[in-house]
Amino acid sequence: MIKIGMLISDRYEIIEKVGTGGMADVYKAMDRRLNRFVAIKVLKQEFSTDTKFVTKFRAEAQSVAGLSHSNIVGVYDVGDEDGLHYIVMELVEGITLKKYIERKGRLDIREALGISIQIAQGLEAAHDNHIIHRDIKPQNIIISKEGKVKVTDFGIAKAASSNTITSNAMGSVHYISPEQARGGFSDEKSDIYSLGITMYEMLSGSVPFTGESTVAVALAHIQEEAIPLKQLQSDIPNSVEMIVSKCMQKKPEMRYLNVTSLIDNLKQAVTDPDGDFVKINNLVNDSATIHMSDDEVMKIRTGRAVVVPNPDPKEDIDLPDIEKDNDSDIDPKLEKAVVIGSIVAGVVLALIVIFIIVKVFFSGGSSPEIPEDTPEPTATAEATFAPSDDNETGVELDDISGMDKQNAMSYLNALNLDLNIDTRDEESDDVEEGMVISTNPVAGTTINRGDSVTIILSSGAAKIKVPDVSGYSVSDAEKAVREAGFTPKLSYDNSDTVDIDKVIKTIPEKNTEAEKESEVVIVLSKGRATKYVKVPKLSGLTKKQAKKVLEKEGLKLGATSGNYSDSVAKNLVMGQSQPNGSEVETGTSVDITLSLGPEVTYKYVGNLTISDNPFTDETQTGTIKLVLTQDGQTKVVNGGENVMNYYSFPLQISVEGWSESEGEIVMYVNGARFNAYNISFSKVAQ
Repeated sequence: MIKIGMLISDRYEIIEKVGTGGMADVYKAMDRRLNRFVAIKVLKQEFSTDTKFVTKFRAEAQSVAGLSHSNIVGVYDVGDEDGLHYIVMELVEGITLKKYIERKGRLDIREALGISIQIAQGLEAAHDNHIIHRDIKPQNIIISKEGKVKVTDFGIAKAASSNTITSNAMGSVHYISPEQARGGFSDEKSDIYSLGITMYEMLSGSVPFTGESTVAVALAHIQEEAIPLKQLQSDIPNSVEMIVSKCMQKKPEMRYLNVTSLIDNLKQAVTDPDGDFVKINNLVNDSATIHMSDDEVMKIRTGRAVVVPNPDPKEDIDLPDIEKDNDSDIDPKLEKAVVIGSIVAGVVLALIVIFIIVKVFFSGGSSPEIPEDTPEPTATAEATFAPSDDNETGVELDDISGMDKQNAMSYLNALNLDLNIDTRDEESDDVEEGMVISTNPVAGTTINRGDSVTIILSSGAAKIKVPDVSGYSVSDAEKAVREAGFTPKLSYDNSDTVDIDKVIKTIPEKNTEAEKESEVVIVLSKGRATKYVKVPKLSGLTKKQAKKVLEKEGLKLGATSGNYSDSVAKNLVMGQSQPNGSEVETGTSVDITLSLGPEVTYKYVGNLTISDNPFTDETQTGTIKLVLTQDGQTKVVNGGENVMNYYSFPLQISVEGWSESEGEIVMYVNGARFNAYNISFSKVAQ
């Protein structure tokens, strides 16, 4: 049972529950070892005993743990403890693409392209590692508060080399590819189809296929054609509609060959939205059914052949490593000229776009405000700069401050002046680390072929050492941190060694460097952590065994008492002060009651023979009374007064006393004291 505040593996402190799915719940947690927030996906209790589910759950981590990409949610750790199976992942603060679409209705075209490029880049990294997601949908895309797009939930991903798919890998039916809907073979192109459906929803505000049941929707993916985007939204550019249409082709071989090709077209659509550069093969094919042998089918599955029905040699068909029969008919010079011309046109358009962006963001322009809880994603297509002509007279150096190193280098190289480009770092309180502060020579200078240009990059604000305030009081620690040039912030944590309200540590740690005036967290002790453990069952154990079991759980053996029992053997535990299964603090004492066995009662018996005969001849009789005195108590014994004669003696009597101490019996004859006799008693079980 997951509780807020509990520790998993003595490392991950549960903060709050942030989501739930079919198989697992997701919690926000603090990694106490690395002092960072993480997301922990915990397999639901009902599945934790199912080997199949556990295997599938662990496969999620194993499939993505080897991936390291800015557009994929990272996996840090995987483990299990006391029946809890969990995966520790990167915590991404933001919302899912599904919720983002629901809030906005439909996305702006450039915004949708930017998100699509980032999703595709994440898939490209996965596919390069032979991992297919098989469940691409807006619900599995997270947009961070910074606008970064990340693909998550590789829960049904498998190595692409396995070439298998099961009913459990069907994903959400609104985004499923036709081959998945049939329950057949799927590969990277299945992810491309699902991404196409996702793009369709971003651009139109709704999914292309709906139905009264999941079966109806699945059949629509197989049999029906989606309404063209332009019929739904007339402002959709031609290239964008064609990209989505190519991704959503029913036949895998008619889609993009790989995600890399898709990314290239998406980036081109950013600069040339109305371009006619997307080619789709055989959108309509009325030819007779092609019958293929089992061998041909196997070749397709193993990637040794690509079958394309009725290819039109006049069209530019996207085929992998297959020579086109009419290549010899094309003039190589003409082909080269066309390619170069297309590139130059695209680059010029890109420069115009970037110039506008720079004008807006670095010249006092403003962008539309976005609600704080709704991150506005941005396209991550790399900026491209237009090359100048082969200038001999030189060009004026633009102001590239605020650019990152890669874009700054691209800009200078695009000038085609064979410049000697160098970089150096410089501290800056105003410019973000890694961004350009200025250039040498400065902006506005005319530079000529072969000149040297130095890009001055920000290494961030000046850094100073964090003081060591371990063991300080609150006020002293705040004062020392403030005098060192930092802003103190208080935090509390448990400590077994540091006194309450004394400093345990700082974050960042002592003697490490941090930016001046940055925040330094002073972690104060709130004493030992209150840890709770379950009281073990002690009944039926010996005292020695009970002590050992308690100490193993961090508890102590308290007082020991005894009591009679007809059901518990003697010297075994029959009761405990803390009930079995109850939760108590570590170090609590638990009292026990040991069995004394069945309860036994005793009596004290004394035997006496009185030889003195009070009668002198055979004819005499009289009344005899015997009185016992013991421990201050007195009673008449032997039935009270009895008439006896000469032959009644010697008189043997058995008397029950009150203890094992010695008593005295006085004999009275006809009411007169005759003699007194000492009597001893023995303890006898009844």
